Amino acid sequence: MKDFIFIIGPSAVGKSTLAKGLFEHYKGVYIEQNMVPEFSIPANVDDGVFEESVCWQNTILQVKYFHKKGFKNIIALDFDDLRTREIPKLFKGTNFITLKLISSEPKQIKQQMIKRHNEGEGLFFLENVVRSNEVIKNRALLPNEYVIDVCGKNEKQVLEEAIKIIDSNKSLTDYKYKLPNKKNFLSWVRSNNLK
Repeated sequence: MKDFIFIIGPSAVGKSTLAKGLFEHYKGVYIEQNMVPEFSIPANVDDGVFEESVCWQNTILQVKYFHKKGFKNIIALDFDDLRTREIPKLFKGTNFITLKLISSEPKQIKQQMIKRHNEGEGLFFLENVVRSNEVIKNRALLPNEYVIDVCGKNEKQVLEEAIKIIDSNKSLTDYKYKLPNKKNFLSWVRSNNLK
């Protein structure tokens, strides 16, 4: 049993599908950053960066609140990859795990992105899918972070692999950690010129 399960990865890699499966399996809490209530951006602030920051802080407050109330297996996802580097700092001392989903065959997530777009779901930044997958795939692992390559796997296989990783790995709670360079992470806010 974990305190927190974070799921990160590029768009269309299967984060939400995995999170829903883990929620059904562990019966914990499920929070996507896009679940933050709608709010208006003040006219005098930088839209993209401000909005992302408010949503991130709101998500952190929510997961910490559920943890304070005794909940376990709190699943959180759908935040900017740049925020991934903050997780080991913010959750040091807790029993957390981060699952980094990538695809060794970018064509797979590119096709999924096109499918989602054709079904009217989500943001559509096809040109960034392969780039974000490569950046996320190539950066060094952070404390308590594990990789799942979704290439050629169906939803059930990815879920089974995630459960095995979660159940068989003990989380480090005491470690030295310095925030890695921002250049090793891809910010969708900045890459899509929302700054």
